[in-house]
Amino acid sequence: MLKSLYDWTLSLASRKSAETWLAIIAFVESSVFLVPADILFLPMALAQPLKAYRYAFVATLFSVLGGIAGYFLGYFAYEAVAKPVLQFYGALAEFERFKSCASDQTLLVLLTTSGLAHVPPIKIVTILAGAMQISFTFFILSCIIARGARFFALAWALRTYGEKIKYFIEHRLKLVAGLAAAILIGLYLAIKFLGGHGALTC
Repeated sequence: MLKSLYDWTLSLASRKSAETWLAIIAFVESSVFLVPADILFLPMALAQPLKAYRYAFVATLFSVLGGIAGYFLGYFAYEAVAKPVLQFYGALAEFERFKSCASDQTLLVLLTTSGLAHVPPIKIVTILAGAMQISFTFFILSCIIARGARFFALAWALRTYGEKIKYFIEHRLKLVAGLAAAILIGLYLAIKFLGGHGALTC
């Protein structure tokens, strides 16, 4: 199913309605959809590099709006809607694990790493933020910064290097972003450990 979704999403890039589809995919990715908006964003920005920043704005805006939808799902309809969605994607166990030890500080780290590197998937974190009822303003600002940084950095790279960087983005960016996310998590855990005088708690 994932391969079919991937291929279908990729095929949207060649349509006249691609920008509309980018907005839709960016929105639903942040709350219920499995395939990241990058799959659509990359070929669109490569095909029309002068519109790369415009596409980055659209992707960021609707990703944040989708994150807000995920937040509300977690806040108001976790049992009725969000939980079945997480079960459908096989992400419920991961969600419950994060929920059992989440705090405002850990959610900030998770919002950053999911926004930059999809670690963990952003839909898990947006729903979690709502379920934990963290500050809505704090949540929105975190989403704007993390998602905006990713899409605008990609837009800059594609406008500057074009096809030369396409292979790196498609095959190495996830690894690099994942390593950056791991470093952020590691730094957070180290600070928490030291702050607790050697007693690291969840």
